[in-house]
Amino acid sequence: MPGKVAAAHAKLENECSNCHDRTNKVSQTNLCLSCHKDVAADMQRKSGFHGHLPNSTTLQCTGCHTEHKGRDADIIKLVKEQFDHTQTDFVLRDAHKTASCTSCHPAGKKFREGPTTCVACHKSDEPHQGQLGNDCAACHSTSTWLAARFDHGVTKFPLTNKHAAIACVGCHMNNRYKNTPMRCASCHTPDDVHRGSRGNDCAQCHTTVSWNTAKFDHAKETGFALLGAHALTDCAGCHTSGRMEDPLPKTCSGCHRGQDAHAGRMGSKCETCHGSNDWRPANFDHVRDAHFALTGPHAKLSCDTCHTANVATQKLGTTCIACHRAQDAHAGQLGSACDQCHVADKWRGDVRFDHDLTDFPLLGLHTVVACERCHLTLRYKDAKTDCYACHQTNDVHKGGLGKQCSTCHNTNGWNIWTFNHAKSTRFALTGAHASLDCAACHKRPASEVKLPTDCGSCHVRDDIHFGQFGRQCQRCHTSISFKQVRMQ
Repeated sequence: MPGKVAAAHAKLENECSNCHDRTNKVSQTNLCLSCHKDVAADMQRKSGFHGHLPNSTTLQCTGCHTEHKGRDADIIKLVKEQFDHTQTDFVLRDAHKTASCTSCHPAGKKFREGPTTCVACHKSDEPHQGQLGNDCAACHSTSTWLAARFDHGVTKFPLTNKHAAIACVGCHMNNRYKNTPMRCASCHTPDDVHRGSRGNDCAQCHTTVSWNTAKFDHAKETGFALLGAHALTDCAGCHTSGRMEDPLPKTCSGCHRGQDAHAGRMGSKCETCHGSNDWRPANFDHVRDAHFALTGPHAKLSCDTCHTANVATQKLGTTCIACHRAQDAHAGQLGSACDQCHVADKWRGDVRFDHDLTDFPLLGLHTVVACERCHLTLRYKDAKTDCYACHQTNDVHKGGLGKQCSTCHNTNGWNIWTFNHAKSTRFALTGAHASLDCAACHKRPASEVKLPTDCGSCHVRDDIHFGQFGRQCQRCHTSISFKQVRMQ
């Protein structure tokens, strides 16, 4: 015998025929396999390390394993650090590549006895406590346990939207996977703002996208469409009792009476002016809807300045005087059409009154006289229209020629006068009469006393004839001088 066999084969050493066939050296491999039946099976099935070797059915065992090297000889010749695990039934991938050999192949165990199922190694790490079976690879990968790829769609409860982002333990508490409740209320009762008043079928109104993404058709189901800011309002904002079946008002004032800045004066049809997006700005067109344009200071007034009562009962006039009668400085003398003279933008500063349309057109110097010179008060019709009423203090005639100043004078100036004594009185001022002052004859106003035209009426005291020749002095005398006598 060339040398001692390995310790594992020591019991076979006394009988060479246990391992050697002298007649057929090739059949020696069959003798090896007759003892190592598990290896023979691997080679037959093309499994295990030996089954994955090239030409495994024709290989000779002695090609790798030599004997008679002594009891302590290493006949396996395995270098663990260089071993190619791809030649086994369990290829090392991802996290398995960094695992130590002893973590799967403990001392005293054959390498072929190494576990090939996940649960065989990771039973202590398995959080499901065996309730999901042993096929860990159905959900997990070799990269990390947390990277689960379970297709929940194969169950009766596919995970959609927000549900897809929830950790398994969020629904499967205490590793309960069987008979997991599938109704919304089973998990979300604490979140139910309706407190059960709407039943358990939350999916009728809500979706898995978000609780706030409700698909309840409010317009169809209640007759009240949620538009504008209403669409953003929480249900409890209107349904304060939590009982959705409790009737609610459908008019703006029904809910917003406490926010009505008009205190009910504008009625209950808030939508006439306001939109559902925001209370402000209002879209009421005062010209179109009220037939009264808000211009100038009117545009800055608050509604309740004019609308002091409910619009349904208070009908406001559209004339200036309807609102401003108490402020009418003319005491109604000029009628109700204030806009004939005034404008809304500037009540006092832009008066466009045309005096020519009155009974007293402004001519000559009257056009530059301030209104206040004649109209001492704002009761304009109280102003007099005769000259004497304004110009009495300027009358150089002291009233001797009456009050009809326009007979001689015009509005262009006092000194420009056009009285024709001969034409207007039938008494021509000739001779010495032409140089006389008017007051010399007109002692009293001409409207009160009609002066005679005969000489004697004025010159009775100058008559040296003592009336013997009558009162027709002009028969002998002329108006140039009494001393000029013309005897006829």
